[in-house]
Amino acid sequence: MEGETSWVSHCVENFPNPTTGFNSFSELTEESNKEEASGISMDLILPNDLLEKILANLPIASIFRASSVCKRWNEIVTSKRFIFYSSNASPHKPWYFMFTSSDEPVGYAYDPILRKWYNIDLPCIETSNWFIASSYGLVCFMDRDTTSRQLYICNPITRLCKRVDNPPGPNSSDYTALAVYVDRGTREYNISIVKSRQVPDNFVQWDLTVHLYNSKSAAWITLLTENLTGWRGGDESVICDGVLYFLIYPTGGGGPHNQHGVITYDLKKRDPHGLLMRSFVPVPCSLTCGRLMNMRENLLMVGGIGKRDRPDIIKGIGVWTLEGREWREISRMPHKFFQGFGELDDVFASSGSDEVVYIQSYGAPALLVFDVRHKVWKWSGKCPVTKRFPLQLFTGFCFEPRLDVAP
Repeated sequence: MEGETSWVSHCVENFPNPTTGFNSFSELTEESNKEEASGISMDLILPNDLLEKILANLPIASIFRASSVCKRWNEIVTSKRFIFYSSNASPHKPWYFMFTSSDEPVGYAYDPILRKWYNIDLPCIETSNWFIASSYGLVCFMDRDTTSRQLYICNPITRLCKRVDNPPGPNSSDYTALAVYVDRGTREYNISIVKSRQVPDNFVQWDLTVHLYNSKSAAWITLLTENLTGWRGGDESVICDGVLYFLIYPTGGGGPHNQHGVITYDLKKRDPHGLLMRSFVPVPCSLTCGRLMNMRENLLMVGGIGKRDRPDIIKGIGVWTLEGREWREISRMPHKFFQGFGELDDVFASSGSDEVVYIQSYGAPALLVFDVRHKVWKWSGKCPVTKRFPLQLFTGFCFEPRLDVAP
């Protein structure tokens, strides 16, 4: 079967706060009760090194539960050696955090392996409308308020958090795109910010600036500043294999053929005179919106497909990957799932990594999951929140749950 067309209900469990140690869950599992009743304890049979390897391959939520079984297990899962084992275990599929308030940074995180939602508290972030980017277990939060801009990078599972200085130059910009990239080998990370400002008294020209922060040097550099005519930046960007990708949009004066596209900038070469429009790649069709993401170091885009006669009205959703300078379509959302969102706006939230893509309507807590490798669409487990009033908005982001990455 190609996915599911109905929602599956799951209970919500309070996710423990790692800053105070691995707190226990409120109830024991049925399996643990059976083991105690049998009188045979696997805990006494298995040596520490074997038990560590077994526990390290559990889903993240199960690791937290394991910490509450006994003192020995708690000491194992909080040890440095266990963190090493967990970093070399099978990768965890990315979770999706759904904000359930337009003002407060509150919500639930979805685990696609266990198909359950968890109530977790995000560190650092103050409101749900901040800029957000994630990579390999770390998440960046940046305040939209330019008068008191704050930038943080954190691990939402361990709640370790670090504030990062603002990039050079004025904080104000008309459009800002945030991206973060973590090197899986060295664990160093880069944060990029693409700022786009309209030239005063000019509706066509825009100044675009690219800033880059490196965790090893703990410093920002301004990679380039370029004036674009007829184009501006937006709020979509991502880093894949050392290349920065970001969307740009026409500023008027063009026909339907003058659609938005992707700019590429090599962060390794760092050409200060990038001549950005030379790398311009138009989107594959008229899109109502585009969402960029790193999919195993390749650029993947999810876009709302506009109608032929009304390109600003969405008729479907497609998924593409960029191969060289050509887009290859991976899949289109089946119509039954597109209808399942109800009234889907022309713009929507979408993010993903590790061959998992999440798509969410701003107008409802419906979450659709797309498996890139197997090309399967399915609904997530039902989110434990309902829409309380007509103008209530929902959004979110995905991140990889990891214990071994720190800012």
